[in-house]
Amino acid sequence: MSKTIDYYMSISSPWSYLGHERFVALAKKYSADINLRVVDLARVFPVSGGLPLPKRAPQRQAYRMVELKRWKAHLGVGFNPVPKFFPVKGDPAARMVIAALPQGADRALALAGAYMRAAWADEGDVGDADTLTSVAAAHGFDGAKLLALSNEPATQRRYDEFTQHAIDQQVFGAPWYVYNGEPFWGQDRLSFLEKALAG
Repeated sequence: MSKTIDYYMSISSPWSYLGHERFVALAKKYSADINLRVVDLARVFPVSGGLPLPKRAPQRQAYRMVELKRWKAHLGVGFNPVPKFFPVKGDPAARMVIAALPQGADRALALAGAYMRAAWADEGDVGDADTLTSVAAAHGFDGAKLLALSNEPATQRRYDEFTQHAIDQQVFGAPWYVYNGEPFWGQDRLSFLEKALAG
């Protein structure tokens, strides 16, 4: 029987970035398909009791930074918790990834990872059209064509649908994984997801 994981992620989430490649590798290891749903956390937070980062209490913001630096060291990945273009404007890149989905989930997942790496490790501005198209081109897409598709109303509608689906499924953060009806919130829960996949 085939395995399928619903994957809710956000380009603007550093936690999505830190977990992305490990999650994709994990799904491949267990021959699991991935339903990629890029979501707008700015719409998810208000209906789930969450707050955008600037509105969180100072002690919560401080501890978030401790954890991000801890995970950077633990994983040994390139990562800047406060990149040059912060806060990361993830919506344009999210729409690019959604526009890429018809060309295959694997290619869209790779593009999502590339945009997060550009934002969180390479000091790139993923809200900039030139950055969006050049990253897409580096991953085998027609960057200009994909950018045009990303700006079509149908792409925004799908982004809205993914976000609403997340809200309907009680998602309140990213990354969020669902396997066999069981939710796993956060890249630090990947070991539990693996146990579930292993059966």
